[in-house]
Amino acid sequence: MKIRILGCSGGIGGRHLRTTSLLVDHDILIDAGTGVGDLAIAELAQIDHVFITHSHLDHTACLAFLVDTVGEMRNRPLTVHATGATLEILRAHLFNWATWPDFSEIPTAEKPFMRFSEIRLGEVVVVDGRRITPLPANHTVPAVGYHLDAGTSSLVFSGDTGPCPALWHAVNRIENLKYLIIECAFSDRERRLAELSKHLCPTMLKEELAQLQRDAEVFITHLKPGQIELTMQEIEDCVGEFRPRMLQNNQLFDL
Repeated sequence: MKIRILGCSGGIGGRHLRTTSLLVDHDILIDAGTGVGDLAIAELAQIDHVFITHSHLDHTACLAFLVDTVGEMRNRPLTVHATGATLEILRAHLFNWATWPDFSEIPTAEKPFMRFSEIRLGEVVVVDGRRITPLPANHTVPAVGYHLDAGTSSLVFSGDTGPCPALWHAVNRIENLKYLIIECAFSDRERRLAELSKHLCPTMLKEELAQLQRDAEVFITHLKPGQIELTMQEIEDCVGEFRPRMLQNNQLFDL
């Protein structure tokens, strides 16, 4: 299982800032933020599955464009995996014929370009031997993280989350954990905003990582543009013992 970071920023601005999306091998996306837009059409056409953490636009912005661009090039529907609550939001507010056409009915309901598949917390989805499990997250809308398990090693992506003891309970049960990608959207000077929006800041991240009982390489995602250097310095000051690194576009992970 090879994972390529297509986008990991908490916003846009400049050629290097793309919002959240991870490409697993050539055919699976974890989230569909603006980083998906850098893929070539031939690469987009190979994507068979999209696993969505939650409905916010920085994680779904390119989902509508993806299915619209390559739907007619494919011989089977693109499968969008999400919790029932998130699927309801996508149906009501994105694929609703007002914001965007409902590609689960185009060109016909019998043979659509896209289909929805409901996932449940803690239940493994197996895609050609690759195991993907939704993990708990605590956000302002229904949300999950994901555990990507290749067998010999695995990666956890927190998604967008505030403090979440249930996440660490699940993570600490993963014996082959190799990588942890966790968000830290705000600097400490905006802790109140982090609390209200159910994100993390460095002092909150310290409280969360104190619950981690596994050895793992830690990478920080979802940093807000304009606060990147400040936030990473605060993270180093707070949790330097974990040797956290900033996640980068086009970074590769091999499981």
